[in-house]
Amino acid sequence: MIETYSAGIRTSRISRNIVIGSEIVPQNYSYEIVQVYPHDQNAYTQGLVYEKGFLYEGTGQRGSSSLRKIKAETGELQASLNLPPDIFGEGICIYGDKIIQLTWTSGVGFVYDKNSFKFLNKISYATQGWGITTDDENLIMSDGSNNLFFLDPDSYTEKYRLEVFDDKGAVQNLNELEFINGLVYANVYTTNKIAMIDPNSGKVLSYIHLNGLLKEEDHHPGLDVLNGIAYDIEEDRLFVTGKNWPKLFEIKVILN
Repeated sequence: MIETYSAGIRTSRISRNIVIGSEIVPQNYSYEIVQVYPHDQNAYTQGLVYEKGFLYEGTGQRGSSSLRKIKAETGELQASLNLPPDIFGEGICIYGDKIIQLTWTSGVGFVYDKNSFKFLNKISYATQGWGITTDDENLIMSDGSNNLFFLDPDSYTEKYRLEVFDDKGAVQNLNELEFINGLVYANVYTTNKIAMIDPNSGKVLSYIHLNGLLKEEDHHPGLDVLNGIAYDIEEDRLFVTGKNWPKLFEIKVILN
């Protein structure tokens, strides 16, 4: 039986639809722009990771899904790998010397060598693939619901899942993920919000509101929603972007 945690209470799969909720009223944060960098406006961003001066990006859409390595400050493409045309690429994360890339509805993910992008093996999962990150002990995956799935990083099997709530109820559409300073940051799909989630209880502690990042002159016909969070652990820098956005933003989070 797969265990499910609803706002800190362990339940069985049978009872996982019981809504427990959260008594915490999330704090609201806004932002200051620290720096703006170029971003390929043809990149339908699904996953974003920063490591040692480079961004690793997974892009979506059938026929144009890819895995990319990019110089963060310039947007210069360093390496890329195109996915098969029938595959819709989703989130990515780095675990050790590997990159794991999810796909949307294919039920499979791909594992690559981080340095060469050489394909290593496939993984499988029984839900949709949206976002993925790691807390160094687990892989943490989203599927567009209010669930976070905690996977064994060696076998890729599900260990347990956590339901995410704020004070108003279940937080659906959890998308691209990043693990930062002990919290799971999650894009809430179709919104300009990032949820900051306690990975032990599933409760949303705060929201970052990112309205107004793009200016009117940045808009173009293919522009889509906010999606993409990357963290530079060495310099304590937070980056965000969106699907087909022409810019990548380094931001500082500030309390309203």
